[in-house]
Amino acid sequence: MRILVDERLLDWNLAWSITFRTFGYTNHTLLPEALETWSLPLFCELLPRHLEIIYEINSRFLDEVRRRFPGDDQRVARLSLIDEAGEKRIRMAHLACVGSHAINGVAALHSELLKTSVLKDFYELWPERFSNKTNGVTPRRFMTLANPKLSDLITRKIGSSWVIQTDELKKLEPLAEDAVFRQEWRGVKQANKEKLAAYIRKQTGIELDPTWLFDIQVKRIHEYKRQHLNVLHIITLYCRLKHNPGLVIPPQAFIFGGKAAPGYFMAKRIIKLINAVGEVVNNDPDVNRYLRVAFVPNFNVQNAQLIYPAADMSEQISTAGKEASGTGNMKFTLNGALTIGTLDGANVEIREEVGAENFFLFGLTEDEVARVKREGYHPGAYIEKDPQLAEIIHLIASGHFSHGDTEVFRSLVDNLCQHDPFLVLADYADYVACQDKVTEAWKDPEQWTRMSILNTARAGKFSSDRAIREYCDEIWKVRPVTVELSINK
Repeated sequence: MRILVDERLLDWNLAWSITFRTFGYTNHTLLPEALETWSLPLFCELLPRHLEIIYEINSRFLDEVRRRFPGDDQRVARLSLIDEAGEKRIRMAHLACVGSHAINGVAALHSELLKTSVLKDFYELWPERFSNKTNGVTPRRFMTLANPKLSDLITRKIGSSWVIQTDELKKLEPLAEDAVFRQEWRGVKQANKEKLAAYIRKQTGIELDPTWLFDIQVKRIHEYKRQHLNVLHIITLYCRLKHNPGLVIPPQAFIFGGKAAPGYFMAKRIIKLINAVGEVVNNDPDVNRYLRVAFVPNFNVQNAQLIYPAADMSEQISTAGKEASGTGNMKFTLNGALTIGTLDGANVEIREEVGAENFFLFGLTEDEVARVKREGYHPGAYIEKDPQLAEIIHLIASGHFSHGDTEVFRSLVDNLCQHDPFLVLADYADYVACQDKVTEAWKDPEQWTRMSILNTARAGKFSSDRAIREYCDEIWKVRPVTVELSINK
């Protein structure tokens, strides 16, 4: 608007028409801390002309709101681009909604939650602007480049067109019943696990047996993604083995990776806990025959290309209603990992595509999470009624995993026991029970391989090609054109 009005000297209405038709708003989160607001005094000091334009946009917009909802002053306050509760702040998501001809979320559940929660007022004002565009990932990087052995196997069986037409992967479905093909599939996975194990040994010194179940959770470290729920399960297995020295369980390697925001103290404490538990587990001969824990340092796209192809189990265990979409879940699924997860983000659609029988589901739904919080959530009650959980919390609090230091994890334990904002303890028992189903399924390698093949075969929807086509067709209204390339000989 500043360029068109101030520099190009266009009439306001024409400038707004161009601006409005130019922009679309894709929302990527439901988390309040990520819905950016800017201090109005600071904005005024740094960008005074931009603020004048925002005031004008807001004035015209609120006039429209008053026409549509006469007398509804509370709605006007909620929709205003300026939050006047306390220090005045500019609501950037509101500005994006007002200035965009299209608004979308990035998974079916996320898009519905936008309509009923954080952008509810905007949906009631302009329902025609809202749509869903489920995220996608590129098979060229996350399969053909990252997993050449699997890509070559698939191409030998069904041809190469799947790389640009991922729906072709469905041709793999009948091969899930072919014993020879299943053996080849397992061979590829085994080679990928050996490659990752060698990388982890070089980076961390931790030895992982590639014949074990590789259970992997790599993503941004955040309380809502619940890496600490994963850790509670590891400690559960640790306790079972310590209490029953004769117990035999399928050996499992738990692999983590991810980074915390610089100022996010609790996320950094979760990283500390993962490594502390790993240190104890990996050095205890009573349990390290069955359990190992590794944290891959400096998680990035480069080492991710080693990690996704090597996973047997993909951890997608966020609190229902908090994950916008997820794309790591798609990368794992395309590479034949099975998923343990909640009905959150794109997990919902992944489960629909691959089949409920090929997905390990646990946990409260988004509606149940809302109900529990509405009725009053008391995490301590879950500890009181579950001796196993009580023992685990005590071990962490007592310094068992921190060389006797009872302070290092105090804030994490207090947060779980007193607040637990992302319902880790509410989902703990169901998660552990679901993990027991995972290890039981792992005992049948032929059936596990069938499930793995079907996950890849049915994951074609989650290609970025499909996502980009939907944006082009339904938001940007653009069509493909032929590009003539002249090659200098």
